[in-house]
Amino acid sequence: MSRSRYLPDNFTLSLVAVVALASLWPASGGTAHFFEQFTMVAIGLLFFLHGAKLSREAVLGGITHWRLHLMVFASTFVLFPLLGLLLKPVLTPLVTPELYTGVLFLCVLPATVQSAIAFTSIARGNIPAAVCSASASTLLGVFVTPLLVSLLVVKHGDAGASLGAIGRILLQLMAPFVAGHLLRPWIGGWVKRRAAVLTLVDRGSILLVVYTAFSAAVIEGLWKEIPPSALVGLLAVCAILLALMLVVTTWAGRSLGFDKADGITIVFCGSKKSLASGIPMAKVLFASHAVGAIVMPLMLFHQMQLMVCAVLAQRYARRQAALEPSTAKSLA
Repeated sequence: MSRSRYLPDNFTLSLVAVVALASLWPASGGTAHFFEQFTMVAIGLLFFLHGAKLSREAVLGGITHWRLHLMVFASTFVLFPLLGLLLKPVLTPLVTPELYTGVLFLCVLPATVQSAIAFTSIARGNIPAAVCSASASTLLGVFVTPLLVSLLVVKHGDAGASLGAIGRILLQLMAPFVAGHLLRPWIGGWVKRRAAVLTLVDRGSILLVVYTAFSAAVIEGLWKEIPPSALVGLLAVCAILLALMLVVTTWAGRSLGFDKADGITIVFCGSKKSLASGIPMAKVLFASHAVGAIVMPLMLFHQMQLMVCAVLAQRYARRQAALEPSTAKSLA
């Protein structure tokens, strides 16, 4: 029997299990240091493999759609942060200040790559443009996200701190990514044929970061500071942000004259946030004991966007399929 599309997937259940494990048996002392080092190696390997997988041809195939890319980047790095700031007085009472800091961090992250492209494909959108926008968003986020964190998320941030964060991210994330991409002519085929390996490293590195982050946060008293009512409020905050972004990107695609395929791409690339990039960035940008509360909104938003966008993509696909017979008749 297949699982309902409304139920969490195995990875989400794994995230919940890891949070529970860190809450009951947090790593400390030498064990925590081992996990920290092991996690850094896993993250480096993850970005190395992503670099080896990235196809230049697919990216170049969609790069000419500059209006679409500009719309996606504006949604990701301008509209999302503005919504987070404007809604702060209204939504902060639903959560704790620490959790809303995580919400603001969520708002300044780059778009996700794999799921944005997958949903665009299911919905029959512009796939080459989605590949280009999502990939470019991830690369641009290496520079833009630390600057936005310094300006909007962390109080009293300065240029030196943001430049230092960019340097650390370049060293820990971009250097392996570039190395993998440069080696793509030799190892790209191997990586493509072994997609399961990339998935294992992808999800395994995230689970490691979540365990180390929540271990440090639990030792610092995370669950004493976050009441159950704040977690319920956080679900509401994530739902409000996602709904607003889906509505705005849909409206923008139509009002600015994009065709149906491009409008679909804008919706799925402009309304999503990357868990794969966000958790490693949080580890670089924030103190270890604060990362647990910072990434919690991202984990909830990630699962919510997957479930909602899966339903939305199927709806788009049915609409497109229903239109095809009538289009064929009109051309006959």
